[in-house]
Amino acid sequence: MTTKKEINIFIENAYENFESLPDLSEMTKAAVKMTEYFLSKKDWVQNSCLEGYDFDLLYFDVVLTDDEKIHEINKQYRQKDAPTDVITFAMFADSPKEERFIFNNEINLGEIIISLDTALAQSKNECHENKTFKDELYFLLAHGILHLLGYDHQDETTLKHMWNLQQEMIENQGN
Repeated sequence: MTTKKEINIFIENAYENFESLPDLSEMTKAAVKMTEYFLSKKDWVQNSCLEGYDFDLLYFDVVLTDDEKIHEINKQYRQKDAPTDVITFAMFADSPKEERFIFNNEINLGEIIISLDTALAQSKNECHENKTFKDELYFLLAHGILHLLGYDHQDETTLKHMWNLQQEMIENQGN
């Protein structure tokens, strides 16, 4: 019998003057549901950084920020001199297996940083598939979760695969 894993997500708004701030408790619940859905998919877990690990608790942080701050982070850590929509620091997935840290059966996956400015701009772009700001935020959140779990996109095929998984995670939050 499989026991349900506990998922603890902390979302911090570091963008104090953002006008259309989402309901953080609703966003937290959505992130937990997306992660639970991921964990319910055996083949997804087998292709993730969690394969072969026993744990009781997964946790990660999400920071909502502006373009200026994410630009700084993107330049410092990725050597890209521009803002972006989402950056993920996948501490567990990006560590060599022999250096992965599990304490008290708890796994800290890392941190997702989302630019609210870029998310809002992308939600208004007619060429973009996500029609609302909330849709775009949840899409970026799901994308970040997949990166925390070791998924990556090196080409158009793997990017489309990740987008499909993201969409499935978002659509199945209620299940």
